[in-house]
Formats: sequence, structure tokens, C-alpha cells
Amino acid sequence: MKLTDVIVECLENEGVEYVFGIVGTETLDLAYSLSKSTQIQYVNVRHEQGAAFMADVYGRLAAKAGVCLSTLGPGAANLVTGIASAQLDHSPLVALIGQAGIERHHHESHQYIDIIKLLEPVTKWNTQIVDGQTIPTVIRKAFRLAIMEKPGSVAITLPENFAADQMTKTPLPVTSLPEIIPDRESVKEAINLIHACKKPFIIIGNGVIRQEASQELKTFIHTLQSPSAHSFMAKGALPQNDPLNFYTFGFKENDAVLPGIQEADLLIVIGFDFVEQLPNAWNKNKLPVLHIDTLPAEVNEYYPVKGELVGNIKKTLHALNQEALPAKSWSPTGGLQTKIRTNYQINKQPDESLSIENVLKLIEEHSPEDTILVSDVGAHKVSIAKTYQPKSPNRVIVSNGLASMGIAIPGSIGAKLARPNEPVICITGDGGALMNFAEIETARRLGLSFTIIVLDDSMLKLEVRQMNKKFGESYGVTFQNPDFVQLAQSFGVKGLRPTTITELDTILKEPQKEIVLIDLVSQNPK
Repeated sequence: MKLTDVIVECLENEGVEYVFGIVGTETLDLAYSLSKSTQIQYVNVRHEQGAAFMADVYGRLAAKAGVCLSTLGPGAANLVTGIASAQLDHSPLVALIGQAGIERHHHESHQYIDIIKLLEPVTKWNTQIVDGQTIPTVIRKAFRLAIMEKPGSVAITLPENFAADQMTKTPLPVTSLPEIIPDRESVKEAINLIHACKKPFIIIGNGVIRQEASQELKTFIHTLQSPSAHSFMAKGALPQNDPLNFYTFGFKENDAVLPGIQEADLLIVIGFDFVEQLPNAWNKNKLPVLHIDTLPAEVNEYYPVKGELVGNIKKTLHALNQEALPAKSWSPTGGLQTKIRTNYQINKQPDESLSIENVLKLIEEHSPEDTILVSDVGAHKVSIAKTYQPKSPNRVIVSNGLASMGIAIPGSIGAKLARPNEPVICITGDGGALMNFAEIETARRLGLSFTIIVLDDSMLKLEVRQMNKKFGESYGVTFQNPDFVQLAQSFGVKGLRPTTITELDTILKEPQKEIVLIDLVSQNPK
């Protein structure tokens, strides 16, 4: 059997359904082997960055590693942003990358770069095949590491000269990962710490979503009767109307939750990834921390750990819920929850403008509970983090570690392939949209249906605001846009440009049967 046939057999063994990528000379054998698979669909994309973003979001929603493919040199370099995004956001991703034959590695050579060194800072592990017989072992290790907490990116580089080798190896069996739970003594110490405090505040991170621990979390919170807030990527862990939901924290400016955190005497931090925001931004008072996560705490002066429960978050919370947890009923002073709702425009009735907040209110109103909203990066991501309230966990997809523009359109493809029966809404600025707009052709070729909302204001709004605040003027952050409606139509998809909130309301009420691009031209671009 040819080596690349064995690779495909190993991918099938790992349950891979899609490989996103662009074929090059060095990956021709692998592409041909993929063509013979009845289990794996190869999705040829328009840019390798889009392939990695698709694999990233697919991995988050399918709860298994997304796979992307590129050739050597420029193809590998184009993957880097998406690989890094998945690494920092803890999405399971495996990248397969072609490389020049070994005989070309010892001197300057056409398109040859050291891919291993290139990817070292942005992967959990990456390796180059130097012996074809190791393929089953390498691929099993790659997928195991990609999904192991905390999940992330892994890359395998395949020199061209090995691709057509013959071998008889077969895939290694896929075994489940061991689940660690804290010992009873650690649980009791945590309970004692909670007993000793008067005002615990619960901080919810993305680990709760990854480990599907939302139900156990709600039981824990409702037993303690203590205020709770979540990071951007943990939105939906608590329902909007939960009386203990103090919404989202982690903003650089106007973070309305901080007074509540600062009033506490113990922070119970569950599954929080520092990559979303370092503790020195939200624990300025250096309050003691009860750390509950899959990995030991990264201790510093703003994260003074007084108790630590390390292991599977779902099972850890279940263990805590079996104990005699005390009720610590308290609420931050000054009607903080009401102030947060007002500041974040959570309960505000929509007016007639096409503001992002009004758009989000319409989406909340019309979208089914399982709707997935994929946000690009920009000023609108901040609005989504504040205003939008999903109806269940893992329904808001953002890039918040690397915070990379351009993820929304390819990410929506990954979302739709991972959850084909669930509505997907993509919200992107005009800057992010044009970074990977070509992937609309990929989506249409795949026969997908989802809604793309482009916030069309001919600027990088967040940077405009920041520069105006700092210098009193802005520079280098505005541009001219194409006609997005005509551009969408040139790809064979429906393009619409509502001019009133009523027109947008009518559009969003329609069931998703095709790709629809909605161009929202700013009525107040400044």
C-alpha cells in the first residue's frame, strides 16, 4: 500500500470527515489517495488561511480535530494564521503539510523553508516524517495531542520523496483519553475555602464549554447563589434571564462587570483561559482564587491561588455538587446587574436604526435556540460580546486568543459542516470580509446555506475610535469598498441591502435555504 493511502486510512480511523486545503505538487499523491476515500470529503478552498479557519471552527463544534492541508513554502506560510488562532483559542486542529524532498533540505532550494521552525511557536507539537513506517504512530499521536486538554494545533510535514513509498503498516487503535478528577481531600479543601468566604464571585471560562459542563455549572452556581460572569468564549453558559448572570467581562474599556468582581472576597475561576485576558486586568485587588480547570494554575501576583481543583471540569463540578455546598447569597451593591444590562444594551428596545445592537436584537428574536453566530474581529465583536445573548452554550464563535480578522466567512463554512442542521449567521466587518471573501465560492460549491451580514462602513472602526481617542484624528484606517451586493451576486449568491430595520426584520424572518449576504451600509460611519 502506498504511504499516502496509509495516511488516509489513518485519518479515517480517527473519524475525519473533511480535509480543507489546497493541493500542490508535493501533495499530489495525498490528494489522489483522498479521492479514493468514501468517508472523507476533501474541500478544496481558495486560500490556505481559509482552510485553517474552517478546520478551527469545525473542530470547536464537532468536538474532534479539524484537518487542513497545504503544500510547502507559501502554502505552509498561509496556514500559519489559522493554525495560531486555533492554538490560542484551544481548538483541536491537525495540519498536514507537504515539503520538499529530503535531498533538497541541506542547501538553498526553491520554495524550501524550515516548516518545523516556522510552526514551533504556534503548535502544541509538530513534526516531520523522516521514516514512512512511523506514519500510524505519528498520526495517532497528532490527533491525541490535538484534542487533549487544553486542545490546540498539531502539524505533520511530509517530504515529497516519501509520498509514493510502499508500506504495510495499519492504523493504531483509537483509545479514549484518561479523565482526571481531583481527589476527595482537594475537594474538601475547596469546600472549606468556600465556607470561609462571604462573597464569592464565579468567573466562567471557555473550558466549561469545551468540556460540556454547563449543566453542572448551573447547579453549582444556583447552590452557591453567587453572582457569575463569563468570558467572551463562554457566552451561553448561563441563560440571559438567570438572576445570577452578570453577563460578560474581559473588555479593555467600559467593563461594567469589574465593580462586582472587585467587591468579592473569593474568585472561583472555572475553565478560564488567560489568553482571553490576563488577571491583572480584572483582579486588580489581587483577590484570592479557587482555581478549577483541566490544568494547574499559572500563578502570579494577580492570580493568588488559595485552592486548586485540577481535572475534568464536568466531573469536578459534579463532585462539588455532591458535597454540602453552602449558600452564599449576595449581590454586588448599587444595582450592578441592572447597570450592566443598560451599559451593554441587553434589555434596550430596538429603535429604527441599523446599529449593530439593533441587528443583534433582531437575531435574538428570530433565531432558533440552536443558531450559531460566527463573529469576525473588530468593533462589532465587542458589541456581540456585550449585547448578544445566545440561547445555549457554544453558540457564539469568536477568535479571542489571536483575535484574527478574516475568520468569519471560512469559519461559517466549518460551522455549517460540523452542524449541518443548525442555522449559522456570520457577522463580519468590511475589513474582515474581504480578507477571505473568495471562500463564498467554496460555500456555494458545497451547497451550504447561511446568512452573512457585512457591516459596511469603509473603515476599521475599532482602530478609528482608538486613534481618535489617542490623537484626535485617525490615519491609515479607511478605504473604499466594492458593491457588496453585486460582488455577492457575481459569486451566484443572493445579495441584499436593507435600508431600514423593518426591511432587515423581514429578511431575517425567512428560513435559510441558500447563502444570503446582507450589506448593511453604515448610516453614521464616524
